[in-house]
Amino acid sequence: MTMIRTHWLEARYGFLALARTPAFTVPTLLFPLMFYVFFGVIFGARGPSLAMPTYLLATYGVFGIIGPALFGFGVGVANERDAGTLTLKRATPMPVSAYFFAKIAMSLVFGAAIISGLFALSAYAAGVTLHRVQWFQMAGILLAGTLPFCALGLAVGSWARGQAAVAIVNLIYLPMAFLSGLWMPISVFPEALRTLALAFPPYHLSQLALKVIDMDQGQSAILHVSALVAFSLAFLVIAAAGFRRVAAL
Repeated sequence: MTMIRTHWLEARYGFLALARTPAFTVPTLLFPLMFYVFFGVIFGARGPSLAMPTYLLATYGVFGIIGPALFGFGVGVANERDAGTLTLKRATPMPVSAYFFAKIAMSLVFGAAIISGLFALSAYAAGVTLHRVQWFQMAGILLAGTLPFCALGLAVGSWARGQAAVAIVNLIYLPMAFLSGLWMPISVFPEALRTLALAFPPYHLSQLALKVIDMDQGQSAILHVSALVAFSLAFLVIAAAGFRRVAAL
């Protein structure tokens, strides 16, 4: 019971700290919704069908859940390491699992809020209609897909210093989102860019989400899941090497 309470308290106070940081919460929550309003609702409504708003629901969902994971882990871990917070927590009886549980829980809570907002906008403002099962399937895929990006953020946070982590995360986040087809259908890309997209985790997660609405590129779900698992393991190995380097200093 004490272990559960420790994890709960760490998650609660970590969430409150971020919720009181407008520089994190406002862009994290509003940017995906704002982009969807412009490209999914306003411009998407000009098309002959709901194909674009429906497609962007899945891809902007991926774009939305990446932000809390990358910034929460990447920038958060780097800042806390620089400030000595991680060293202090290591000196306490608190298990390391509570720290990572809190970070993952934060990413999931913010991700769920973004997904809920996108679903509401798509249904009531863009006119997107899906079966009830499809709504739940897409939400589950998007939330589960948070984990590889938590691992990527942890890899950045374990190596970069606090000030550099913000720039590094932005340099990774935006180009990776574009090249993965999150802002426009991957089918309009040249053949070379469509092949390059396979090297980015958001592509694989977006393809799984798009499978729910039959708008993916037709590749196997096993390919995408295997790629996301491989990316996650690789990022965790990089993160572990980064923390060992810090401990040796």
